[in-house]
Amino acid sequence: QVQLVESGGGLVRPGGSLRLSCAASGRTFINYAMGWFRQAPGKEREFVAAISRTGTSTYATDSVKGRFTISRDNAKNTVYLRMNSLKPEDTAVYYCAANPINLRLGSTTSYDYWGQGTQVTVSS
Repeated sequence: QVQLVESGGGLVRPGGSLRLSCAASGRTFINYAMGWFRQAPGKEREFVAAISRTGTSTYATDSVKGRFTISRDNAKNTVYLRMNSLKPEDTAVYYCAANPINLRLGSTTSYDYWGQGTQVTVSS
């Protein structure tokens, strides 16, 4: 089992920034690629960004490229999502998730463990 706890969400104005954190406990953190997903009301959960086990490779959906950065600190068992230039359409509940196979990082079905989510609201 891997337990994931997200933090760092909140209300921010358009153009602002937030940094989300996801702390992992349980099994060995470095054994998992990590991903961030989001779900807006009435919409399906969608891929945002992912990072490989060692952090050498990162991936992001086109709508956040150049604005969001995923990183991880394996010594702290934590993955981060730095979000800059936030837009109202970024409003959603953000979830972190753990992927044991380090493949198909954009698919929700590749992730075995999920956090409870943290709300991000971008509004003036």
